[in-house]
Amino acid sequence: MNFIEAIIQYDFLQKALITSVMVGIICGVIGCFIILRGMALMGDAISHAVLPGVAISYMFGINFFIGAVASGVLTAIAIGFVSQNSRLKNDTSIGIMFTSAFAVGIILITFMKSSTDLYHILFGNVLAVRPSDMWVTLGIGVLVISSVYLFYKELLVTSFDPTMADAYGLSTKVIHYLLMTMLTMVTVASLQTVGIVLVVAMLITPAATAYLLTDRLSVMIYLAASFGAVAAIIGLYFSFTYNLSSGATIVLVSTLMFIAVFLFSPKHGFVRKLIKSKRNATITG
Repeated sequence: MNFIEAIIQYDFLQKALITSVMVGIICGVIGCFIILRGMALMGDAISHAVLPGVAISYMFGINFFIGAVASGVLTAIAIGFVSQNSRLKNDTSIGIMFTSAFAVGIILITFMKSSTDLYHILFGNVLAVRPSDMWVTLGIGVLVISSVYLFYKELLVTSFDPTMADAYGLSTKVIHYLLMTMLTMVTVASLQTVGIVLVVAMLITPAATAYLLTDRLSVMIYLAASFGAVAAIIGLYFSFTYNLSSGATIVLVSTLMFIAVFLFSPKHGFVRKLIKSKRNATITG
């Protein structure tokens, strides 16, 4: 049975495809602001910091979204507090906090005595997406994209020139924590699809691919969302066809797309730069 026939016939595959595409889109959108602000390490930190919140939610039988968002935001606040009130630089604070949160999460999950749950949380299992997970992902997607649309100018100014943002009276801290909250929600939405370990790749890689193709943020956002969606579709196809890990396959497809753009981008591609440098050397010689 081919992939198209399977999608038409199997309800679980339909939910997996819809959820994967939504995750690819929202990861691409929020990832643009993450890489423009040089916060890739913060994305990694938040993706790991949600683990204790997820574990506590499972233990008390509440929606994991609540615990994960609370855990991610608290970790972001703790990182800011430590870096602002000590000699430690921001990257050091991030390293301490996210590894501590991740360790606490693993210890809590061991009390659940379920290695299967831990595996799915870490690496994702999109083929086991429930209708409730799909609707939560849709809700997060609508909320995140609406927030980016409403606060686009604020996010744009604070991403490129925080000093100018302060001069205009914009609260860079408020915008920062708004972005951290959205990042946490996107991470939660990605748990079933790619898992905690691989979510940072979906946050960074499609946005980085788009960054090599354009100098305009609006275009970059559309491109990153498209790359994320395409990687999700192709990755799920190979995952289903060859019985591969869905999260890892989606990330690998996204990475291959990045490599292709890195090499052949008409403006910033490595091959173009190589040809240009050889031409310049020939002219000079």
